[in-house]
Amino acid sequence: MAGNSFGRFFRVTTWGESHGVAVGAVVDGCLPGIPLSREDIQRDLDRRKPGKSKASTTRKESDIVEILSGVFEGKTTGTPISLIVYNENPRSSDYAPFADLYRPGHADRTYEQKYGIRDWRGGGRSSARETVGRVAAGAVARKMLESAGIVVKAYTVALGGIHCNRYDEDFIDKNPLYCPDPDAVPLMEQRIEEVRRKGDSIGGIVEVRVKGCPPGLGEPVFDKLDARIAYALMSIGAVKAVEIGSGFKAAEMLGSQHNDPITPEGYASNNAGGILGGISTGMEIVARVAVKPIPSIRIPQQTIRRDGSPATIIVEGRHDISAIPRIVPVCEAMILLTIADFALHPTVIRKVFPL
Repeated sequence: MAGNSFGRFFRVTTWGESHGVAVGAVVDGCLPGIPLSREDIQRDLDRRKPGKSKASTTRKESDIVEILSGVFEGKTTGTPISLIVYNENPRSSDYAPFADLYRPGHADRTYEQKYGIRDWRGGGRSSARETVGRVAAGAVARKMLESAGIVVKAYTVALGGIHCNRYDEDFIDKNPLYCPDPDAVPLMEQRIEEVRRKGDSIGGIVEVRVKGCPPGLGEPVFDKLDARIAYALMSIGAVKAVEIGSGFKAAEMLGSQHNDPITPEGYASNNAGGILGGISTGMEIVARVAVKPIPSIRIPQQTIRRDGSPATIIVEGRHDISAIPRIVPVCEAMILLTIADFALHPTVIRKVFPL
């Protein structure tokens, strides 16, 4: 299967299935001499693993990572870094009823139409479990970028129609929804419980910010930084839309409102979201994603069997009510991987990582 690798200079290949023996990633291109420990990677995986919030599945996975190669005496060697996380609690029998049924909103039918075969145990490669490898690889990219003063942070700005009205950065990691608004969290949790009782699911919006990114990242014309950011974020299964800076609001603004004035001190505003002409401006990069509701719900839905006959399906089992908050570190990881890839481009590498 093609399409399992991301990046050119900082290249990541994820592997494994939801109900296979393990999942993981191989990272190629990380600079040598970067301090990296298992704990650095585990910290990010712990933010993604199930059981952290009321919206999460009851599937229990410790998601303990092992570094198989590419690190010696606590530092990267410049050779491929291989990362593995063993699956512990798959319960494949839960999916046996769906072996001959296509679940609405999932990739069951498209995978089978394309390959003539599919792994019905949790969706195989199309499962969100694949994102373990992304987050692990993103943690490696984080350590490399931190050495250059570049920081990436993602958080929840909307869930189930409840929106944030405040931004308290210190509060993001102090609540299970990774939300920056202390007043919005209890409302979001209430909404989760309402939807759970109905057997349904909800979506939301995640925002990602990049601080400390120098100007000059991004390549004209087809390798624009914002184009690659959108590509990276849209590769996440539950993401249905991406916007940069003012995004869709730009369509309602006048040019005099949207243009960011340039002063001797820099840009006076940031509607561009830190990117102009596909090249970073040095301002904070801001991106948002729309996350669809989890398609596995306990409400009867119309579908068909493999033989084409109509059927009704109810998806029981252990499923998230929302991809948020577990998708938050995944969005963060994809931006980390994108920035790391551009930072290693020959035209800017010495500016980002001076000798």
